[in-house]
Parts: sequence; structure tokens; C-alpha cells
Amino acid sequence: MEEVDKILIHALRHVGTEVGEGIDRVNQFTSELIVEAVVRCIRVIDPGLDGALPTSLPPGMSARFRVGMSLAQVCQDIGYKGEIGYQTFLYSNEPEIRSLLMFLVEKLPRETSEASDQPTGKSAVLHRAIAAAINAQLAVSWVPLNCILPLHCETQSKAASQRFQVHPFSLPHCTKGQKYLKEVKEYQRDILLPVTTQFPSQSSMVSSILEQHTAELTNTQERDTEWKSQGLLSRLTPQEYHSRKLTRLCKRIKEQLRSAAAPSPESVFSVSRSTSELSDLLQTFRGSGQSDFILNKGTHFTHTQKFTFTQEAAATMTSVNIGRQSGSEPQLRQQEELACLLLQFQQLCNDTDQIAADMKYMRVTTTQVFDELKQRELENAENKIKMQVKKKTIDLLPDADNNLQKLQSEVEESASRVVNLASQWEKHRAPLIEELRRLREICSSKALESSTKLSEIKSLHEKIRMATEEAKKKEESYKQLVTELESLPQDVSRSAYTQRILEIVGNIKKQKEEITKILSDTKELQKDINSLTGKLDRTFAVTDELVFKDAKKDESVRKSYKYLAALHENCNQLIQTIEDSGTILREIRDLEEQIETENCNKTVANMERIQDDYKAIRQENSALAAKVREG
Repeated sequence: MEEVDKILIHALRHVGTEVGEGIDRVNQFTSELIVEAVVRCIRVIDPGLDGALPTSLPPGMSARFRVGMSLAQVCQDIGYKGEIGYQTFLYSNEPEIRSLLMFLVEKLPRETSEASDQPTGKSAVLHRAIAAAINAQLAVSWVPLNCILPLHCETQSKAASQRFQVHPFSLPHCTKGQKYLKEVKEYQRDILLPVTTQFPSQSSMVSSILEQHTAELTNTQERDTEWKSQGLLSRLTPQEYHSRKLTRLCKRIKEQLRSAAAPSPESVFSVSRSTSELSDLLQTFRGSGQSDFILNKGTHFTHTQKFTFTQEAAATMTSVNIGRQSGSEPQLRQQEELACLLLQFQQLCNDTDQIAADMKYMRVTTTQVFDELKQRELENAENKIKMQVKKKTIDLLPDADNNLQKLQSEVEESASRVVNLASQWEKHRAPLIEELRRLREICSSKALESSTKLSEIKSLHEKIRMATEEAKKKEESYKQLVTELESLPQDVSRSAYTQRILEIVGNIKKQKEEITKILSDTKELQKDINSLTGKLDRTFAVTDELVFKDAKKDESVRKSYKYLAALHENCNQLIQTIEDSGTILREIRDLEEQIETENCNKTVANMERIQDDYKAIRQENSALAAKVREG
């Protein structure tokens, strides 16, 4: 049972029971440790009973009895069929506790049993510590920043009082199979700062990394979902599908920009409005800056006028500056000339803008005139065709009868030709229709086959995803097992455990063979006894009948018959005595085994504890009665 006890203690430790290092057998468990182990297992089996059961025994005896009864009831509710009561926890014995703990360990959920088999390496301990810290923080009620009081400082961590701030940062992305330029590699190796130094404060580092990771993860999931839903239907590779999507997006952006920049033929105001909207859009793409630096599209005339007036304004300002520096003319005259020149410059700019607007309007008007001209030319061509038909009809009117007969003959010839063409078409149409039907059937079968293959591809993708997740879990388990293997002592070899297991199996086989041999010998003996008993009964019946016949005639034979009956009765009593002695010996062995079992169950110690508990209960009752009398 040592191996069973070690397995139970290992499982109880991973559930959360604080089992001492020196405890390696179930018979070393105290009542407090038994209660803690049972409560921990019940909490894992049924999380709804988390706060209903205490993990330790209370000091009062009556409270201990109540806890023992409640634990026994819960164990029976979850399916324990053995005999259980408060005495199982307060006055325990080894077999009952071992069977109860084995039942609870077997009832643990699969995740918990798998977790109990996980190694206690450094990474596993770190993960458990992180999970415990997160659970502890989630268990604390959240308080707004403006409502935090000094009494909340003990429960609320300092990190909870900091705001979630996100700052952009750069990461060297590396995609499998993608080649990077030498300059990019040098920038990432020599110039790009580490991630921890790219943030203005350390409090925003974790939030920024989490935000970046969440954005990349969401983008990847959306791309995978779109590829599985729409990309598979396009029958393209993922690279071709995404490049085609990018091309369509760029084309739509260009069309939107062209439609926003195209002049409308309704009015000049709409032209200026669309131009200003396009300028605003370009300004937003370039960033916030001065509007003087926006490049507006204009004609050669407008560029020439702006260049000329800019040169004149520059010359005027230069002359004004020279006049100021020389000081030969009065300052008032210079200001008047400057104001006059500025007014002239403003007037010329306004005239230029008006001329540019008029030119745009004239350009639109010219386009409309050209469109109307093309429409009129098309109408004239149609009218000419109609006129020629009517002219030919008028030319045929003088000789109407002959022309009518000719027209009738032409119509009949045309009708016969149409019938001939229709018969020829029917000859060609029948095989074409058959070919069309055949191709449609092939197309429908291929469509059905493609849909079937598409569903198979989707199921394969799902299986690949599940296999990938399972492979990741197994890889993590493998790393943890390797860590645990490295931490185990190397002096214990696996062959020793294997040899021990083989020895145990061999002993079990030998015991099984011996038990089978004993059972077969018992059956043979029982058969011999039954045959001898039957033979004895038959022999006695025959002898009794023969002697009884002769006993009527001879006195000596009569005495022999009495001796025969007495001998038969004495033999039966002897056999019965032997059977009773065997039964008594078996009962003696059973009683001896019961005595040994009771000695193992610590009956004497339990009786002493029961007497002590009884005295403690009487003292508690007397104390309560005294309090009642005083009250």
C-alpha cells in the first residue's frame, strides 16, 4: 500500500492540501489533515460548495460533530457508497480513510487530474503564481479613482490607480520567407531603441504592448476568417487573394479622388467647392500645415500671371526697402505708394481669379456644346437614312403594280429562304442543345464536387487548427516534463522501478496460481467426500437389510444388528464432531483477523479519545447550563 499512499499524497498536495514532508502513509494522517484533504477535494469536484465547508476543525466538540456529519452527507451526495459518518473523520481508521481518499481522487475532474500530474518546474511555478495574482486582483472589488479612500490602499494595488495609456512604438517584425534590405537590418540592429526605452513612462509599457499584441492578433484572426469564408471560394492562393484585394482597394481610392476632383458642369461654384474639398482631403493626407503650401492645379495663364505679379510685388517691396534705407523721400509718400501698389496687386489677383473662373466655366460650356453637336450629327445621320428610304419608296410609286408583284415575289423568296434557314438551323440546333445539356450536367457535377472539396478543405483547416493547438499543449507538457526530469535525482534508475513492478506482477501470478491450485484441490476433496458418503450410505443400507432378515431367526445375528446400528450412529457423531471442530477453527481464525483489524484501527486509542470528547462535551453542557441559569 505504500505506492498507493504516495500517489494519494501527491494528488492531495496538488489539490492544495498542506501535507508535511515527513508524512508518507495514510495512517499518519491526523483528523485535521483528513478534514482538510476531504474538503479540498470536494471543493474541486463541486465548486459550488466552496464556502460551505471549513478546511479545519473548530475547537468545540459539538461543532466538530456537526462538521463531521456535514462532510459525511456531502460525500454520500457525490456518490460514495461506503460506510461513512462523523466517526470516519474524528476517530478514523486506515482502510476507511484510504478508500474515501481513493474515491475522491478518482472523482476529481480531468483537468485537475492532468494538472496534478504536471511537473513543478520553474515555468509551471511562475504560471501558477501569475494566475494566483490575477485571481486575487479579480476577487477585489473595483473602486473608481476618485472614490479611493485610505482604507482601500491595503486592498487596491498601486497599478489599479494608474490609467491605461497607450503610446506607439516600433518592433522589428520578421516574417518567414521574407527578405529584408541591408539598410533595414542595420536600422533594426544599430538605431532602433529597445522596447523598454521607447515609452515616456514605465507605467504605459505593459498597456502599449498589450494593445499592440491585441491589434495584431485581431488582424490575423480577421484575415484568417475572411480567407476561410471568401478566399476559399475564389480558388486563389492567400497571397494572390490579398494582393488582388489590395489592388481593388487602391483602385477604389483613386476613383473616389478622381470623382471628388472632377469638375461638375452645373455651375462654377460647384467646381470651386469640389476643388476645395479635394484640397482639404490632400491636406489631411499631408498633415496639419499652412494652406499656402497646397499645390492647386491651374492653367498656364494663371501660373504666368501669378509669377509676373509675384516678381512685380517683389520688385516693389525691394524698391520700398531701398527707399526706406536711403531716407531721400518722405515716409508718408512711401506709405501711400505702398498702399496704392498693394491695392493694385490685390485688384490684379482678383481679376486673375475671375478670369480663371470664367475660363473654367467656358471650358465646361464648350464641352456641353461639343456634346450637343455630336448629338445633332447622330440625329442628322438617322434622318438621312429615313429620307433615302422614303425617296426610294416615292420613286417606286409610278409603276406600282409591277413593283408590287416584284415585292411579293421577293417576299415569297425571302419566306422560302427563311424556312430553309430554319430547317438548317434546326439540324444544327439539336446537337448544340445536346452539347449544352451535357456541358451543364458536367458543370453542375463539377460544382457539386467543388463544394464537397471545399467543405472537406474547411474541415481539414479545422482539424489542422485543433492539431496545432494540441501540439502546442503537448510541447508545453514536454518542456515541463523535461524540466521535472532534470530536477529529479539521477541516482534512481528507471530499471529499478521496472524490476520492482515485474516482481510484484510475478508475485501476483504466483499467488493466483496457488489460489487456483487450492480451489481445485478443495473441489477434488469435496468430490471424494461426497462419493465416500454416498458409498457408505449405500453399504449401510444393504448391510442393514441383510442383517435384519437374519436377525428374526438367530439371536446372535440380532445382537450383531444392534452393534451395527450403534457403530453407524457413533460414526455419524464422529463426522459431525470433526465438521464442528473445523467450523470452530475457521471462526477462531476469523476472530483473530478481526482482532488484528481492530488493533490496526486503533480501537483503544479511539475509545480513549471518545471518553475525552465525552468529558469535554459534558463540560460544555454544564457551562452552557450555568450560563442559562445565570441569564
